[in-house]
Amino acid sequence: MSGSIVAKNHIKISARVADTVRPTIAGADRRPGLHTLRRLAGRITTPLLPDDYLRLVNPLWSARELRGRVVEVRRETEDSATLVIKPGWGFSFDYQPGQYVGIGVLVDGRWRWRSYSLTSTPVTKDHTITITVKAMPEGFLSTHLVGGVPAGTIVRLAAPQGNFVMPDPAPAKVLFLTAGSGVTPVMSMLRTLARHDQITDVEHVHSAPTEADALFGAELAELAAAHPGYRLRLRSTRTEGRLDLADLGSVVPDWRERQTWACGPEGMLADAEHVWTDAGIAANLHLERFAASRAAAHGAGGAVTFERSGKTVQADGATSLMDAGESAGVQMPFGCRMGICQSCVAGVIDGYARDLRNGVEHGPGTRVQTCISAASGDCVLDL
Repeated sequence: MSGSIVAKNHIKISARVADTVRPTIAGADRRPGLHTLRRLAGRITTPLLPDDYLRLVNPLWSARELRGRVVEVRRETEDSATLVIKPGWGFSFDYQPGQYVGIGVLVDGRWRWRSYSLTSTPVTKDHTITITVKAMPEGFLSTHLVGGVPAGTIVRLAAPQGNFVMPDPAPAKVLFLTAGSGVTPVMSMLRTLARHDQITDVEHVHSAPTEADALFGAELAELAAAHPGYRLRLRSTRTEGRLDLADLGSVVPDWRERQTWACGPEGMLADAEHVWTDAGIAANLHLERFAASRAAAHGAGGAVTFERSGKTVQADGATSLMDAGESAGVQMPFGCRMGICQSCVAGVIDGYARDLRNGVEHGPGTRVQTCISAASGDCVLDL
């Protein structure tokens, strides 16, 4: 989940050849050998899908998508859990600490997708990754992952992405500012810093309702005990209240001198932007937002036709074109599923699609990100 949202794509192209080439798998350029094998498998087995053969051997093998198996589900707090996932063929473990991964889970016959920060380090002996999920009242998939997904479940994966990352080597002075589940991407950074013996001068201010609600509370305390250069300041908001960033200097006197990574509720991040901007050091602040802001769903929706796939589905004005296509069985290109990476772009051939973030409509001859766009009346996509 990146700290910034990529701007809308305004490339003008012919209305009838809007998007004739699908995007390649995210991260394919880093593993050209594996990607070549994917393409060869597709040619050799045409008209059948390579998956028709590969999954007979191993369900984690796929020529068109990344897959993984849930190895273990570990409870962290009352409403959160860590999923240990073993990725299959084609997954690259050279991701950067702080990046996120997309995960798709089959629930009631429908693939449900969400992106979660990786909490594991990029290199592991057992070739697994971990995500830590907090069940949210409005989050159907998060609740399912925390309380309902059994070990052995096969999931779909999107390649790790995101710009909220820790460079190597790390800056000399670091500040982590986290709240709630915002600690998850920072956990990958901290574990990697510890692995590389780079915890030299790190301040970490973390807020949670109570000490028992603090994700990774015990591990963070152990890090503080083992590394004098790591100073954890845990704030229980039910008794101490929210941290006023205007008074940050009373907690971390030299915060202006530090490169800062902040992740948590939108209100906290907005306050951080104001404080760092007013101090004239906005470049020192790195933000991670867990969701793109969406405009009110006032569109009427309509019939979405996927021209090359020959399928049409009815969708309301709040349902993304990606969700509409997948519900109809269309193989939709995807990446982050948050409107950031541009992997899901498709051409609008006829009709209009509305950007769910700001309500702007895009007509024939334009390209839209299907994960954050919905039908505004009947529309035809080049997919």
